[in-house]
Amino acid sequence: MNNWQNFTKGFLKENPTFVLLLGMCPTLAVTTSAINGLGMGLATAFVLTLSNLAISLVANLIPDKIRIPGFIVIIAAFVTVVDMCMAAYIPSLHAALGVFIPLIVVNCIVLGRAEAFASKNKAIPSMLDGLGIGLGFTMALTLLGGIRELLGSGKIFNLPVYSDNYGMLAFVLAPGAFIVLGYLIALINHLRKTN
Repeated sequence: MNNWQNFTKGFLKENPTFVLLLGMCPTLAVTTSAINGLGMGLATAFVLTLSNLAISLVANLIPDKIRIPGFIVIIAAFVTVVDMCMAAYIPSLHAALGVFIPLIVVNCIVLGRAEAFASKNKAIPSMLDGLGIGLGFTMALTLLGGIRELLGSGKIFNLPVYSDNYGMLAFVLAPGAFIVLGYLIALINHLRKTN
């Protein structure tokens, strides 16, 4: 598989949200708005890209018995950087995402890519894999958050699209996340079958 395929597979072929159904906890919890989905997705993409790069470089140095804990320490270092930067520079988004930022450490997407891909491949393909999967996750969260925000409050990226009276509360609440996610998964499956 070439580097371009490593990068693009996260968008549709192996999208962590719509195809692999990984990372559902932050996907359903933080996507009440497009900006929350974008912020969580970019934070995860940053961690995925850099942790994949670091793990591919040191995988041969970590003994098999402590491989997973070693990977978690590397991932936790990058999550700490993201957490501190968000707290310093975008405190409102940091507050909105709350505990889900530190929980990136144990996100199955990040740990799964570290184990399945980064630990077995060279640096550049691993970095591109992390970036592609991360941007696919970002796209999914932003799309889900945008649809929920539009249907729930009549806004997108907090900009009004419909009148102030518009809003369907169900889409801002937890059931709305499941409804929108279900329809998006069905649409993606349909698109994948037609291709």
